[in-house]
Amino acid sequence: MRSRTPVALTAAAAVTAALTVGSAGAAAVTAPRTQFPLPRLMRDTGGGTQLLTVTAPTLASTTGTLVQWEKSGATWKEVGSTPARFGAKGLVEGAARKQNTSTTPTGLFGLPFAFGNAAAPAGTTLAYRPVTSTSWWCEDVASASYNRWVSPLPKDCRASESEQLADYPTQYAHAVVIDFNYAKPVKGRGAGIFLHVNGSGATAGCVSVPAAAMNRVLAWLKPGAKPHIAIGTTGGTTALLHY
Repeated sequence: MRSRTPVALTAAAAVTAALTVGSAGAAAVTAPRTQFPLPRLMRDTGGGTQLLTVTAPTLASTTGTLVQWEKSGATWKEVGSTPARFGAKGLVEGAARKQNTSTTPTGLFGLPFAFGNAAAPAGTTLAYRPVTSTSWWCEDVASASYNRWVSPLPKDCRASESEQLADYPTQYAHAVVIDFNYAKPVKGRGAGIFLHVNGSGATAGCVSVPAAAMNRVLAWLKPGAKPHIAIGTTGGTTALLHY
């Protein structure tokens, strides 16, 4: 789904963070934010050694921050960050999301493969699919190919309900598929949720970042590190984070 003020992930000394982690919700964990890096406060980081956290101040926000984390032994270290954009209608719990609502789903998701209208950035090792004139993302709830890359467009997938990826050379210059409603699609929950390059404003439900940051992230992601992305909120002096 194609397409604004950074939020610090390490707050001032007195701030406390309460986290609820998992796409369907989980018990809260409370700890001083200055004591631990954000992944240490999460109940589930996906089991790998690379993690992207994408946080917004509130569920109504359309902007926030993406942070790259690497794990060595038991230690998580921040290795990069960038401003990020969300859906024009903010964020919503992933399990409750509905298609065509311009909301970004919260939760913890895998990153199965990347694609793009441009060549893969140097150093990319994540599976990368070049976009061609026949590349589509099927978003037709009536199709057997719902929420899938297809080439060419199947007869049961309406073009009016799908995205021809070549039509978005800026946003989809480089993109990574977010495994929201992908492994076992629920019709009507949503399709085509990606991490991609910024367009002119908020997205239709994806997460977007500046082009240079997208290149950096894509070259950094390593399949062997089992990378995941966690999307949620952290707000004000309460520093409440929901996944």
